[in-house]
Amino acid sequence: MKVLFNKYVGAVAISVMVLFAAQAQETKKTEHSTKHNHAEKVDDVYRGYFDDNQIMPRMLADWKGDWQSVYPLLQDGTLDPVMAHKAEKGDKTAEEYRAKYEVGYRTDVNRIVINDNDVAFYEKGKVYKGIYKDDGYEILNYDAGNRGVRFIFAKVEGDAAAPEFIQFSDHRIAPAAVGHYHLYWGNDRALLLKELTNWPTYYPSSKSGEEIVAEMTAH
Repeated sequence: MKVLFNKYVGAVAISVMVLFAAQAQETKKTEHSTKHNHAEKVDDVYRGYFDDNQIMPRMLADWKGDWQSVYPLLQDGTLDPVMAHKAEKGDKTAEEYRAKYEVGYRTDVNRIVINDNDVAFYEKGKVYKGIYKDDGYEILNYDAGNRGVRFIFAKVEGDAAAPEFIQFSDHRIAPAAVGHYHLYWGNDRALLLKELTNWPTYYPSSKSGEEIVAEMTAH
């Protein structure tokens, strides 16, 4: 009788172990699937595919920091490896991509410093500042079928040279700290939304040219 009991207990223990192992495996599969789905959704948003209800208002604090324009890096050849990388993956030569980004990155504002609601523009040795408030966002539909979101801020006070509106685009549609962004600025909110060829781009001023190249070629 004792032998039968021990066999029974042993069988139950093995069954429990098998059940726990199966549950653990299923949990791992679920976690992996969840992470995979999340990564896919983030990638979709980055490429411009999202639903309206995914968009959330953002504060200027998302772009807080000291930022450098990448235009000088294009001009001095630092970004040549990026253009070569794009040519390997795309349908243009490195020179054709360089010509495209020559227009896209072009700006005389080589540095921007954002602190709270204060935005300082550094242009040709001069500095002008503005205080900005949230002015909503606009969804843009592109010919390629994807979309983008411009987060807009309006000047409430500051230097006359500071633009009336600034519009951020950074491939994100909800609050998040960012590693770089494209900035549009001007005095006509509606007209500014039509600008699609010139998108001055800014990375943290603390980053070296080599670090920026590494980030750009990682996409």
